[in-house]
Amino acid sequence: MKIYYEDSMPYAAEFFNELGECQVFSHKTVNAAMLADADVLLVRSTTKVNANLLSQNTRLQFVATATAGTDHVDQEYLATRGIPFVSAGGCNAVAVAEYVLSAMIVTANKHSWQLADKTVGIVGAGHVGTALSSLLTVLGIKHKLCDPPLADGGDTRAFVTMDEIMQCDVITLHVPWVKEGKYQTQGMFDKHRLKQLSEQQLLINACRGEVLDNQAALELFEQGKKLNLVLDVWDNEPDIKLELIPHIALATAHIAGHTIEGKARGTEMLYLALCELWGKQADKKLSDYLPKATIGPLIVKDTQDLLKAASQLILKVYDISEDDQAFKKQADGPDQFRYIRKHYPIRREFSAIVVNAGNFVDSKAIYALGFLPL
Repeated sequence: MKIYYEDSMPYAAEFFNELGECQVFSHKTVNAAMLADADVLLVRSTTKVNANLLSQNTRLQFVATATAGTDHVDQEYLATRGIPFVSAGGCNAVAVAEYVLSAMIVTANKHSWQLADKTVGIVGAGHVGTALSSLLTVLGIKHKLCDPPLADGGDTRAFVTMDEIMQCDVITLHVPWVKEGKYQTQGMFDKHRLKQLSEQQLLINACRGEVLDNQAALELFEQGKKLNLVLDVWDNEPDIKLELIPHIALATAHIAGHTIEGKARGTEMLYLALCELWGKQADKKLSDYLPKATIGPLIVKDTQDLLKAASQLILKVYDISEDDQAFKKQADGPDQFRYIRKHYPIRREFSAIVVNAGNFVDSKAIYALGFLPL
């Protein structure tokens, strides 16, 4: 059994080396001839899986992506050949939720906002939206959920309309890219919606670039419109609209989900799926391979309130402004955008960080955010 996996999948060798003959490849050089004898193909978003790539293969039994997004995989083509497909939905949900928290805290500090007084509108209540909702609940930050497909599908959570979301102080987008139909998300934030935003609101897009009309945003900025935008995703990546970058409050290179845990969790999820497909016992787990965090232990002062204490801890683990500064300095074209993503420095999730909460009255809340007790 030949297993081909992309070189950007963390711990792939460790997880798959006992399941078959493993062959690593780069998205830059992979081609149809190289994959002709593959029984299993495991990729990340940088490899486009389609009829052309698989044209010389007649033995493929399984295709999977170690990412939440699936835009790079032609699932209809795989279905015509009867090839099972799996994605790692939710693998980076915690990472993206923590990214959003960092963006909120940095913005609040910059504008002297009190997050305890703000309401957050979460558009998309899937894996990421749910993870973010959980963190906001722990912190006591008011928030609302909007997800028409889930609401129509019978999800019993309380959902609000987009009109209500537009009144929120912070709006954060966590929807898939849907190009047409009843639940279309492409251009969800078009010129009309962007014009409705005030400079006292914050809009965060950490899902798909096409959900927010970048050209419309640029035109509004050039017309003097004041907007607080946080963009991790962009139209037409990696060939993004460079002239928009200076206008963005916090700009990053599609790295919201790029924690070690988020990326490696995707590998683990594919391992579990492959074991299930082949009826094998899954005897490996992510914690076997993750390195010890270089941050911490961190200490909470017992004189602080919960939001202040949590905000300080969060920024010590991940301060989005550092990524923003690096991105704005380095991003000058598609090649550099790819480079920034591929060479993104090590980032950890809260669950890797030990915290000594001592006599802090809200220590349970600190640990509920995911931090480890001393």
